[in-house]
Amino acid sequence: MLKGFKEFILRGNVVDLAVGVVVGAAFSAIVTALVKDILTPFVAAIIQAPDFSQLSFEINGSKFLYGDFINALISFLIVATTVYFFVVLPLNKLMTRIHKREPIDATTKQCPECLSEIPLKAKRCAHCTALLHE
Repeated sequence: MLKGFKEFILRGNVVDLAVGVVVGAAFSAIVTALVKDILTPFVAAIIQAPDFSQLSFEINGSKFLYGDFINALISFLIVATTVYFFVVLPLNKLMTRIHKREPIDATTKQCPECLSEIPLKAKRCAHCTALLHE
């Protein structure tokens, strides 16, 4: 039983997942600080309303705090925008530079009759038996 557990824990994808969660938590703290300490005050300075949490209305004694929802929505949009422009976009550009794709030599061609993929050196299509011309 312990041998199976040891194999499960030491399997590559479990360790990778654990590392991803830890790095994600650390990165979350960075993004939260960026949004809370830099971007939110900047937005508040522009629209001159730093906090919407006091906005609410009442119906039959029930208080609806729609201002908290607006704060959460603005925070989400700022975080999503920040992550996209400061993480996703630069990472995609970096990965594109790293993985410049060189043209791969073709090993197959299309049959002109049935449009199946066939080897380049084939003289006859294996699917429709059409005679191929060089």
